Amino acid sequence: MANVSLEDIKTLRERLGTGMVDTKNALVEAEGDLEKATELLRLKGAKGNAKRADRSTSEGLVAAAENGSSTTIIELACETDFVAKGDKFVALGDKVLAAVVAAGATSVEEALAAPAEGGTVADLIGNEAAILGEKIELRRVAAIEAEKFAVYLHRTNKDLPPQVGVVVGYTGDDAETARGIAQHISFANPSYLAREDVPEAEVDNERRIVEEISRGEGKPEAALPKIIEGRVGAYFKQVALLEQDYARDNKVSVGKVASDAGLTITGFARFKVGA
Repeated sequence: MANVSLEDIKTLRERLGTGMVDTKNALVEAEGDLEKATELLRLKGAKGNAKRADRSTSEGLVAAAENGSSTTIIELACETDFVAKGDKFVALGDKVLAAVVAAGATSVEEALAAPAEGGTVADLIGNEAAILGEKIELRRVAAIEAEKFAVYLHRTNKDLPPQVGVVVGYTGDDAETARGIAQHISFANPSYLAREDVPEAEVDNERRIVEEISRGEGKPEAALPKIIEGRVGAYFKQVALLEQDYARDNKVSVGKVASDAGLTITGFARFKVGA
């Protein structure tokens, strides 16, 4: 311990975010050499990454950035909220997002292969995972192309980074209403933009289910078609954004709110950490 000072331990911990014992042991093994100790800690962490491969990642952050005619949103996941709220993890999210945007990546595969700090995004994440001692993964990536954007990032806990992120692409001039629709999406979690976007197979399956339920309830045969279509319509109001009742005024649909504001919603993406 003669060659290891408390100042060196502090410096290395601030640089890497490693624990006191591991940092001290690495410095002792490296005989006080900070760079060698850094290498030892990275190697130890890299070996740990393989052991952590099967662990679940239910915490993390969402982040988004606009770049011209496209806005990119990512979900970066980790194991614990302790790591999620740390400055190093949040900084990693910023670096990953910047690299993904710069590469124009639109999928996780493309994003992981994007250049970052002399390697790839996958290398960057692996290195930081080794240092932080948790499994970290880029779980989702989406890029929305549009004329204008509304971005809404929601914190479910004031101590954590944003856990829900929404990007809305639109045309029109009412930015306030567009943001309100983004907030609606964060709450209502639609799967599709319009009823026409719902796959036919899903609609057919829903129609089959509600018909079976309606018949099981003993509804009159003559009334069944109308009852079934009504229930299929209710299904569209659950899954299609423009059909949903607007969160701020459930007497009107999101589609009506957008139309009245002179907006055309052209696309959206919604990510929730761990969902």
